[in-house]
Parts: sequence; structure tokens; C-alpha cells
Amino acid sequence: MHLFYTPQIANNTVLLTEEESKHALRVLRLQAGDEVQLVDGEGGYYKATISEANPKKCLLQIKETQKDFGYRPYRVKVAVAPTKNIDRMEWFVEKATEIGIDEIYFLNCERSERKNINLDRLEKIVVSAMKQSLKAYKPVLHNMIPFKEFVKQPTADQLFIAHLEEHNQVALSTIKPDKSTCILIGPEGDFSPNEIELAYKQNIKPVTLGTSRLRTETAALVACHTVNLLHEMNLA
Repeated sequence: MHLFYTPQIANNTVLLTEEESKHALRVLRLQAGDEVQLVDGEGGYYKATISEANPKKCLLQIKETQKDFGYRPYRVKVAVAPTKNIDRMEWFVEKATEIGIDEIYFLNCERSERKNINLDRLEKIVVSAMKQSLKAYKPVLHNMIPFKEFVKQPTADQLFIAHLEEHNQVALSTIKPDKSTCILIGPEGDFSPNEIELAYKQNIKPVTLGTSRLRTETAALVACHTVNLLHEMNLA
């Protein structure tokens, strides 16, 4: 059954966007009476039937509703400095959405080689990944923020910073899961000593992601997967 993303579903009649309508009727060749699935990005999962097959405004009637679909009693967040090659950051956003992530922050660090991102394009990648992996919750993407500003704001119950300096880091796999966890991942040149010290002053703890030297986007994805795995093991 085909899945569509439709935010803010308020009643049993739903109108797909023009883009989704064209995809449903001209690409997938769906017709009136065909059944589809919907997610609203806020935990709602719906089964619906096409009542009006208009390629500009396809009308649906909801037949079944399920709230809190795929709900997790914890939150996973990653704050990452975007890579110079934006394709690698888009890959991370896609795969993290598929695995399970709640919020992604983009950091502007002292050694960052990329100072801006196309948030609209990343949002489209998130929606596509949601539909691919059957996720009903849409991750929140935050625009670029200076590192110094980010570390001063409360974003999670516990925060960790992964860097390459020798500072007696603990393995991320050994931390105790909490209600919300945020991992900070630096740019390709790593966090600066000043940034690491500033993070420590804000009670952000140092962690290691293993013995391998990882690319930025790989480290961010490993952090996302590891925190999810720790929570799943803790809930088992």
C-alpha cells in the first residue's frame, strides 16, 4: 500500500498537496476507490481511500486512524557541523531519519568549511525517508547555529561531545540511556580546543565512538544508531 505525508490532518477528509496528488495519480496510477496510507509527522498513521482522483487536488476519505504510531519513550538528537560536500550531509539526514532521530541541529564551528545549508531541500529528504521507512514522526531540523550559542541552550537531558583529543572519553556504548540524549559531532577538522573547553564548562561530557577515525557524517550516524540501540536494550 502506498504511503503519503500529509501534516495537520484535522478531520476524515484529506486533500493531498499538488505534488503528492500528481505522484499518486500520474506516477503510481492510482484511481478512485484505491486504498492508501498517510502519516502526519506527529505520530498519526491513517488508512484512507481515494474519493476524488484529481491530479491537482486528490481527495481522500480516512477509514482508520492510529495515534502514536511507532512511539518511542525517549528522544535522540544529534548536533553536527555540516560537511563541505553537502551530499554527505544529505546522506546522514536520510539514513538517520530511517533509523530513528527526533532532532538534528547544524553547528557552525570555528573549523567549519560549510557555513550554510538548504533547509528546504533537507526537509524534502526527511519526508522521503519517512515514507521509505514507515515513520509517523517527522524529525525536526534546526537551521545553522553558532557552536557557542548552541552549547548554552538546554537541548537534552544529557549531552555528549565526540572529539579526537585525548581527554579520558568514555565509550558512547557505555552511557546510561535517559529520556533525551544529544551527541555533538564536529567538522572535518574536529572541534577546536576552545570549543571543547567551552562544552566542558556547560557540563557536556566527552565520549568516543570507537577506535576508528570516522568521517563527520559517519560519526553522526553511528551516534544516532548507538543511542537508539542502547535505549532498545534498556527497554527490552
